[in-house]
Amino acid sequence: MSSRTSDVLVVGGGIIGLVTAWRAAQRGLTTAVVDPEPGGGAAQVAAGMLAAVTELHYGEHTLLGLNLASAHRYPDFAAELTELTGLDLGYRRCGTLAVALDADDRAHLRELHALQRQSGLESEWLSGRECRRLEPMLAPGVRGGLRVDGDHQIDPRRLTRALLAACEQAGVGFHRAWAKGLRVAGDRAAGVTTTDGDELGAGQVVLAAGSLSGRLEGVPADVLPPVRPVKGQVLRLTVPPHRAPFLSRTVRAVVRGSQVYLVPRENGELVIGATSEELGWDTTVTAGGVYELLRDAHELVPGITELPLTETRAGLRPGSPDNAPLLGPTELTGLVLATGHYRNGVLLTPITGDAMAHVLTTGELPDVARPFTPRRFAATELLEQPA
Repeated sequence: MSSRTSDVLVVGGGIIGLVTAWRAAQRGLTTAVVDPEPGGGAAQVAAGMLAAVTELHYGEHTLLGLNLASAHRYPDFAAELTELTGLDLGYRRCGTLAVALDADDRAHLRELHALQRQSGLESEWLSGRECRRLEPMLAPGVRGGLRVDGDHQIDPRRLTRALLAACEQAGVGFHRAWAKGLRVAGDRAAGVTTTDGDELGAGQVVLAAGSLSGRLEGVPADVLPPVRPVKGQVLRLTVPPHRAPFLSRTVRAVVRGSQVYLVPRENGELVIGATSEELGWDTTVTAGGVYELLRDAHELVPGITELPLTETRAGLRPGSPDNAPLLGPTELTGLVLATGHYRNGVLLTPITGDAMAHVLTTGELPDVARPFTPRRFAATELLEQPA
């Protein structure tokens, strides 16, 4: 058994844990990450849509503010990472086209357009013919759509590799093991024990383990994050080099009540996703999931059936009770959360890194992140208790 100490110990080496560690190290804090496979996690499955506008949902206006603030940071964030590491992140300002295939879908999109306009967001309604003029591979049955030029994309796998490289350059240490339990001493978080038997000490512990964040032993029940796994299945196809560009931008739709999206990469990869399934810790790729994604995508873009299917994957998004992240200090001194990002983990990477660096150096959340304090759930429970 060995014992090592750092200013900040990040539990979880996915994109949220890595950006937190990188930004903390940039602030001069000695920082370490504990994870058996840094760079793994949900980002290996995610499509990388930076879709603050087209993913707007009723009742999520506070989250919209955080999403927009992070989207605004992305160009500089991507440029900084690329300049530092020399790695291309696959960041594309290609825009998004959300389309409707029948009258119900068209009515739903019209409602979304109205909500976007009420929220001060930019989107343009297009006829079916105008949609097909933008994207000639779309099915003739497309009834209309929303063009959102401000929603971009990034390749999460490339982003993860760049964050790993940035962490290494900044001197972040890596403990390649599972964190087994939180160490608490004198009413404060003091580090973790690992499955290898190591005791890792820290001035502050950041719990950034995605859907696993609620399973760390030793975390007091009243500060354990209410995070659950939400399964998503994703397919990857390849557009052969000799073919003309298949799609020029992200295309998404609701087909028979199910969301489907197609994200074209510049390297010829086409990502199709994503199911959303409340099935606990199951990460099985199912025939039904693959069939439904291909069926719905084929209705949008019939030509996809000619493309090679190169990968099928399933991952677990970290869902929270209000679909928004948990950021900042908990009631246990020294324990900080950066988890629960659900479907917005890639989009919220820049602002999460900034917010966590601010918390770890000042003890307080910046204004833009204050609504996402983990303490909001404790406050809700108190309000719900009978007098």
